[in-house]
Amino acid sequence: MTLSSNLAPSYISAIAPYQGGRPISEIARQFGIDEADIIKLASNENPLGISPKAQMAIDDSLLDIARYPDGNSFALREAVSQKFNVAPMQIVFGNGSNDILELSARAFLQVGDEVIYSQHAFAVYSLVTQAVGATGVVVPAKAFSHDLDGFLKAITPKTRLIFIANPNNPTGTLIDKVSLKAFLKQVPSNVLVVLDEAYDEYLSADNKSEAIAWLAEFDNLIISRTFSKAYGLAGLRVGFGLMHADVADILNRVRQPFNVNSLAQAAAVASLADDDFVAKSYAANQAGMLQLTQGLDNLGLQYIKSYANFISFAIKNAATVNQQLLQHGIIVRPIANYEMPDYLRVSIGLFSENQRFLEALATIVKDND
Repeated sequence: MTLSSNLAPSYISAIAPYQGGRPISEIARQFGIDEADIIKLASNENPLGISPKAQMAIDDSLLDIARYPDGNSFALREAVSQKFNVAPMQIVFGNGSNDILELSARAFLQVGDEVIYSQHAFAVYSLVTQAVGATGVVVPAKAFSHDLDGFLKAITPKTRLIFIANPNNPTGTLIDKVSLKAFLKQVPSNVLVVLDEAYDEYLSADNKSEAIAWLAEFDNLIISRTFSKAYGLAGLRVGFGLMHADVADILNRVRQPFNVNSLAQAAAVASLADDDFVAKSYAANQAGMLQLTQGLDNLGLQYIKSYANFISFAIKNAATVNQQLLQHGIIVRPIANYEMPDYLRVSIGLFSENQRFLEALATIVKDND
């Protein structure tokens, strides 16, 4: 028996730590490849980098780096309030949107409570559930997407929280707005629904979420958003949640002080003012998605239609193919831990990165035949 198992509750000791996409430096060391020759298409990052306005804001903020950040994120709060037409007291900021997910669990769950989420859903849902001693209830996926009817059937008197990702990671599937709103109307008012919209900026105008407008109707709705994807600020860790003011008040009681650093706050404010950069990111993603899907079609590989900035595709011996791609200096994401052992997930990169991935994959497929 280890020391940790003696000191920590059993539900903590049993947690399998989250494994992110492998960093470029690690692959360079392992395979003896120059870092400049490695492309990372594993973590759904923005290949265009960050907004020029955000870069300027970061540079200016460096002058005050010795001082604590604004613990209430006043300037960012005002910017989000105006951008999304919500009251300032409805906003909670997090160290990435993961922080919003964790705060929701810490604030509203107790040992023995039940949390519902889908099979093939973001791994953090189960992690934050287990970390507070609650019980995860996994609803089998339907065509790799959320089975909302299954969610409703899974609700019991012990249910306190439901996690829904839309679009979903790692499958990229999307729940249509009519079905989602109809679902919310059937969820008991004492059950919170956390709607994770990390990839909303990559949706077309027709598919764009309308959930923020629903906050006036559903007091039990929490919407999480991030600056890590289309805004390109993954390394700064900044996200936010939108919700009823009373729910926000509870989350802010468990939120750590200064959880969003000053550089992140300044960059996020500037990013919200740069619609052109977001539009370019969307356009690049649309073109890259077409490039990859056509390439996968040409290779005869099946994939899940994605509404995000990545695509998951089926391939024989996925774990071996992943290693072979690494030897080519290409990092993608194996998703066996999502009960998808025959799939790999690839993020949309620059045109040249996508092309290099497709060429390497074609070589591997041919060699493995």
